[in-house]
Amino acid sequence: MSGGLINRTFAVEDPAGAFVLQRINPIFDPVMHHNIEAVTRRLRDRGLVTPTLLPTRAGALWFELPGGGDWRLMTRVPGRSFDVIESPDQARSAGALVARFHSALHGLEHSFRGLRVGVHDTAKHLEVLARALARHREHPLRAEVEALAQDIRGALATLPEHAGLPTRIAHGDLKFSNVLFAGERGPARVQAICLVDLDTLAPMPLHHELGDAWRSWCNVGGEDGRARFDLEIFAASLEGYVDALAVPLRDEERAALLHGVEWICLELAARFAADALNESYFGWDRQRYARAGDHNLARARGQRELAREVVATRRERAALLGVDADA
Repeated sequence: MSGGLINRTFAVEDPAGAFVLQRINPIFDPVMHHNIEAVTRRLRDRGLVTPTLLPTRAGALWFELPGGGDWRLMTRVPGRSFDVIESPDQARSAGALVARFHSALHGLEHSFRGLRVGVHDTAKHLEVLARALARHREHPLRAEVEALAQDIRGALATLPEHAGLPTRIAHGDLKFSNVLFAGERGPARVQAICLVDLDTLAPMPLHHELGDAWRSWCNVGGEDGRARFDLEIFAASLEGYVDALAVPLRDEERAALLHGVEWICLELAARFAADALNESYFGWDRQRYARAGDHNLARARGQRELAREVVATRRERAALLGVDADA
């Protein structure tokens, strides 16, 4: 199966059903499978469609092959995913699905394990970027990355931090390809049915979760294309989310949602900029770029440009959210 950059994924067809076999990237602690088990059980109990972990004969949620990494087997939900959103109808349905997901998990008592610390710790990502600049003084891309880093830091300094907000149990990686739709054609193409790739489940503030979703969903140019933030997609997804949410948004959450997508774009720009010097990333396009650093610098610039596009819509987004654009 293609599309993912993190885990190695295989489709398995068997008389007993359709399954997904995955080798888990070592960036994840395999104990996070206990999070997947708890969350998917809750989702099933609340009537939501979800993939299910299949334990080994010994009852383990994953298995380790000597020298071959950690593996898991899950049921495969039939459907179709898309890399780029196609219409406001898709956005509205995806927003409603995420709201049902959040609502179903509200009040779930579970001690999350194996969490990746600092995923949205912007200060930490800026420190990583600063260390990369200090370490790679002779790198051919250093001057360009340094100029971009100064621009990113300046833009972040203009945004409120929204610290201390409540958390919700979140998917943690709502890129649009992690939303599964019912099918390829007709009404099924705009019917979001479940979320996949659940390794990143964690409690987090809502503006981190939805900010990352909107960064992916509303950038109709795609990560490697020309950045363009589609306000109509934003409005439709927000409408779908709010209408389907069983646990109303708090005022402080609404205020943070205004800036969340701006923060996430800039944070990701900083991460890509550091990767450009460290020459590290899960994958890069060898047909278009001579090395990983060139691709990562292009990604960083793309996210910085997307942040500008997002800021240009701040007043319109504030009106849709019902908050003060200048607060």
